[in-house]
Amino acid sequence: MRKLILFAILALVPEVTLSQSMESMQKAQELGSLLASEEMCGFVYDQDSISSWIDQNTDASDMGFASTLAMMTDGAKFQFSSMNDSSKTAHCRSIERTAKHFGFIK
Repeated sequence: MRKLILFAILALVPEVTLSQSMESMQKAQELGSLLASEEMCGFVYDQDSISSWIDQNTDASDMGFASTLAMMTDGAKFQFSSMNDSSKTAHCRSIERTAKHFGFIK
């Protein structure tokens, strides 16, 4: 029954809207992981670079992005609590490279 309801809802949502929502959610998840990692990894991000990333990569009319970003950031922080030291090292190295790429870390 649940699958039928989900299918009915998805059938009513225009394809363009659905793809925009998925893209927005993916961007929120990716940025949320970077932002959640700032404290755990001991980084200090450039706030102007974060603002620029938002301006360049999100739709200004996407009213749900901020709340999705907050949820994804909190979820990433929760995941960190179960990481062992090696996982944290690998995670922080990957995040550092990405954060530098986008100018969050100079």
